[in-house]
Amino acid sequence: MRDYLLDTSVWSNWYNPEKNSDISQHIQQLPKTIKLHISVITIGEFNFGFNVMTQKEQTVFNIDSFRKFVSNKTPNLVPVDKHTADTYGRLRARLFEKYTPNNKKRKGLRPEQLIDPVTSLELGIQENDLWIAAQAISRNLTLVTNDKLKRISEVAGDELHIENWSQRK
Repeated sequence: MRDYLLDTSVWSNWYNPEKNSDISQHIQQLPKTIKLHISVITIGEFNFGFNVMTQKEQTVFNIDSFRKFVSNKTPNLVPVDKHTADTYGRLRARLFEKYTPNNKKRKGLRPEQLIDPVTSLELGIQENDLWIAAQAISRNLTLVTNDKLKRISEVAGDELHIENWSQRK
């Protein structure tokens, strides 16, 4: 059984069990040998959120309590390293090749700028999701997310293992 990399939304929901108790229940049922991990990118997303909160929101949310919760639940911080960067580059290139119309291919285009040629809708690919998926792949971790990550999953294929612990069974 693989260890797990929990993304930003999963940590937030775990911290607020009244919002979604399924995550807490799932974690309680895991074997004791399973390790939970958090991405340095997720920590960055939290810090961004904390920095854009108003003072009143910070007081209501209790940032220190949240940080302590995360720290107590997992000491396994996943950094971005060479293996992550290699995997990220491969995934991003696959996204670029598969979903960018030929007349739109140019250097510097970010995944979230990709447009579906059929529907003309944005593909909804977030750069941070791509990095976190690369971390999961490069460390052979199962990514736990509430996000669909449809396009990333399509190009990653069997390399990326995803679970959603917020879905009712």
